[in-house]
Amino acid sequence: MRVLVIHGPNLNLLGEREPGVYGTQTLAQIDELIERTASSLGIEVRIQQHNDEGGIVDAIHAARKDCGAIVINPGAYGHYSYAIADAIAAVAIRAIEVHLSNVYSREAFRRESVVAPVCAGSIAGFGPLSYVLALHAAAAR
Repeated sequence: MRVLVIHGPNLNLLGEREPGVYGTQTLAQIDELIERTASSLGIEVRIQQHNDEGGIVDAIHAARKDCGAIVINPGAYGHYSYAIADAIAAVAIRAIEVHLSNVYSREAFRRESVVAPVCAGSIAGFGPLSYVLALHAAAAR
């Protein structure tokens, strides 16, 4: 099985961006964790990071050709991007929404996701472990 992992906007700044909220691990370190986890589960992963909404939509569209699941951390786009939600719905690939922080304990606008209704599930608040849990969920199907 191949899984597309999409990191959304500003995640390229992990390790220096609000470490009290997002931790001190860099995106490269999280990608290494994702790759090790995927390997142990027999999953092939393709990992991408996009700061723009269109890049995320394009990546989702491309995944329909060769991926069995998508793990997506849409970042702030999760709270208002109907384009990303529509793209996930359009490709009919199981998607799992991931957030590093507990979005439900933060600002009110972060407590609602427009992406969640088109995903198989959402995992939030476990830092980089959120990605590990999502890969386990992808492998379980």
